[in-house]
Amino acid sequence: MAMAQRSPAAGAGGQWEGEVAQPEDGGDRESLCETLRLLQIDVGWDSPQPCPAGSERWCSRNVLRKQRHWERIVMAKKKKRKQEKERRKAKPAEDKGATPHQSKRVLKATARERLLAAKEAAPRLCIDLSMSSRMTKKETSRLAAQIRRLYGSNKRAGKPFWICLTGFVIGSPIYQECVRMNDGFSGYLMDTTPESYLDLFPVERIVYLTPDSENALRDVDPHKVYVLGGLVDETIQKERSLQQAQGHALQTARLPIAEYMVRNANARNYHSETLAINQVCDALVTYCATRSWPEALKAAVPPGKGYVLREPAT
Repeated sequence: MAMAQRSPAAGAGGQWEGEVAQPEDGGDRESLCETLRLLQIDVGWDSPQPCPAGSERWCSRNVLRKQRHWERIVMAKKKKRKQEKERRKAKPAEDKGATPHQSKRVLKATARERLLAAKEAAPRLCIDLSMSSRMTKKETSRLAAQIRRLYGSNKRAGKPFWICLTGFVIGSPIYQECVRMNDGFSGYLMDTTPESYLDLFPVERIVYLTPDSENALRDVDPHKVYVLGGLVDETIQKERSLQQAQGHALQTARLPIAEYMVRNANARNYHSETLAINQVCDALVTYCATRSWPEALKAAVPPGKGYVLREPAT
C-alpha cells in the first residue's frame, strides 16, 4: 500500500501531502467555508437571469447589474403597455359623437365616388405639360412628384376637382417619371391626353392661374376650367406663363396672397408668391371646403415663401 509522503517543504510541524489543512477549532472552520463560498463566481450566465431564490450572494456583481437592468426594461415595457391600454380605453369617450372609424376599403370606395362625382359637376383643374420637355431630368422628377402630391391632396378633399393632364405624351420624360415614381399611376382617376387644353375647352371657360396676373382670384366657379403651367419653380421665368395666356386671349388670375398675407422678415430676405402646382391645388381645395381664403392660404403657402397671414383689423 502506498504511503502518504511528506512535502519536501514541510518542516517538523508540516502535514502530509494530499491532506487538507484542518482548522484548529469550529469557528475557524466556518469562517473558512464562508470565504470559499464568497470566492465562487458563476461565469456560465450569458444573459441576465434571476439568481436562485435566497442565493443572491452566489451571483457576481456583473450578473446582478445585468439582472437589475433587465428588470428595469421589463418594468418600463409593462408601464408603457398599461398606458397604451388606458389611452385606448379613453379614446372612445373622447371621440363620442365623431365619425366612426372606417376601413381602408370603405375610405377608398368613398374617395372614388367623390372623384367620379367631381367629373360630372366639379370645376376642372388642368395641368399644362406642353412645356415640360424644356426641363432637366431633375426638374422633371420634381414635377412628377408634385403631380403625385397634387392627386393625393385632391383625392382626400371633401370637394375635389376633376384633374386633367394635357400635353401628356406617352413615352415622354414626364410620362416615364410619373410611372416610375408611382406604381399606381395608371389607376389614377383623372384624364390624360396629349392634346392641348385649348383644343378641349372653350376659351371663355378657361382661367389661367399665374402669379404674374393682376387679377386676384375671388371665388372658384364650378363651370370654369383652371389651368396651371406644369413647371417647377427653378424653370419659371418672369411673366412667361402670363404671356402665354395673353397670347391666346385667356382670362388670368392669381391666388390672393397680396390681399390676405404680408411679407415676413427672414434671414434670407426672400419673398415669393410662386407656388408649386400641388400647393396651388391645396389652396383651391381648402377654399372650396371652408370658403375662406385665409384658411386656404394658411394651408398652402409654406413659411419658406416669406409670407404670413395679415393680422385681422380690430
